[in-house]
Amino acid sequence: MTATYKPLTWPLFLELIRLPAKTASLLPFLFGVAYAQYAFGQIDWINTGLYFVGQMSIALFVTGFNNVQDFYKAKDEHYRQTQNIIGREQLSPRRTLALMGGFLTLACVMGLILVFRTNLSLLFIGGAAIFVAIFYTAGPVPLSRMPLGEILAGLCEGFGTIFIAVFVNIVPQPIDLVLQGQQFALTGNLAVILELFFVALPIVILDGTVMFADNICDLDQDVINQRFTLPYYLGKPLALKLYPWSAIAAFACIALAIVFGFEPWLMLVVFALVPFVRRNVKIFLAKQSKAETFGTAIANLLSVAAVQVVVLTISGLWQ
Repeated sequence: MTATYKPLTWPLFLELIRLPAKTASLLPFLFGVAYAQYAFGQIDWINTGLYFVGQMSIALFVTGFNNVQDFYKAKDEHYRQTQNIIGREQLSPRRTLALMGGFLTLACVMGLILVFRTNLSLLFIGGAAIFVAIFYTAGPVPLSRMPLGEILAGLCEGFGTIFIAVFVNIVPQPIDLVLQGQQFALTGNLAVILELFFVALPIVILDGTVMFADNICDLDQDVINQRFTLPYYLGKPLALKLYPWSAIAAFACIALAIVFGFEPWLMLVVFALVPFVRRNVKIFLAKQSKAETFGTAIANLLSVAAVQVVVLTISGLWQ
């Protein structure tokens, strides 16, 4: 008997790709562009546009693809049919995968164009990011089912996005790969790479914290579905004790970036968010609910990153 599936309407598509969460992908991109202008005085608007399309395409792919993989790999039938959007809304997994494959293809095309417009090293940098995007939930042992999700989410969506956004905007690029016959030459500016990693750290930490909060909320359901994430190995009590320190570490990195001269003194205004972030942390510690309090982790990331983008943009224009 052939299964009957419902059409993927626009509202369902927006839920499938978790549209509000896409801001978490957009802000690191904007941060990287703003930092390229502030620190290096360079903007390539064509490359920026190409990377924007590629970055948002891969962000849409990751969320939709993860929903399908979670549907297929779920051990709990109740979760599969009532909580996962594919089962709950009776969407076709194959059609959804085909749509997500279209987004992945678009991201790869944009990436290849950028490789030709910059240098060959971007092919390997982007390839590594796409590898993580696919195998985060795919394969016999998905990365999301190991205690690596927080690290990978922070590094790829935080540092990776910021690094590439700067990479495609400045000349010379921080890393250069040249092929000459059977030989190749790889060069890089270690000082620039370390600078970019350091200024990206607050977003890396807060982005990883969003995944950490997500996994804490889903801990019981994840165990049933055999997803053994970092909170599982730490235990919920220790995970909740560590949770507040991520925000402290993020603000400490911002302070050091200002002291080292990587960011303008105007960035001190971000510390006006400390009471807001502290309140959100307390709300989450009081109750760990996906529907009620998980949004506080996203709010912390978005508020801090948004203020940083605004400050860097203003400072870049004033230079």
